[in-house]
Amino acid sequence: MKALLPPGWPRPKGYSNGIAAGGRMIFTAGVVGWDEQERFVAEDLAGQLRQVLLNTLAILKEAGAGPEHVVRMTWYVTSRDEYMRDIAQIGATYRELMGKHFPAMAVVQVAALVEPAARVEIETTAVVPD
Repeated sequence: MKALLPPGWPRPKGYSNGIAAGGRMIFTAGVVGWDEQERFVAEDLAGQLRQVLLNTLAILKEAGAGPEHVVRMTWYVTSRDEYMRDIAQIGATYRELMGKHFPAMAVVQVAALVEPAARVEIETTAVVPD
């Protein structure tokens, strides 16, 4: 896996511009911040994000993958303002669970998610080297 950074571009903070990888690909559905019983563990975005990442890691583990194999994440949040307000806590939670591995990422504000209580939903792609 190789992060792609064109010459002269500043290093992104918390993500990569692109990733080159080869191997077995793993895709998650949109994962929300509920537990194994489909109960939301928190009402706020930062609290739900922790559970989303834990859920994502559990799914990846089923395929023999971990956070170091993640090449792309798309985050859908219902409030850009809440995301920006809690960015320090979100970053700390991300580093705690995912380490200092920063895949290609996008964060998109949406009007709503299908699960009414969800504040964040994340799709993830991972690549386990051959």
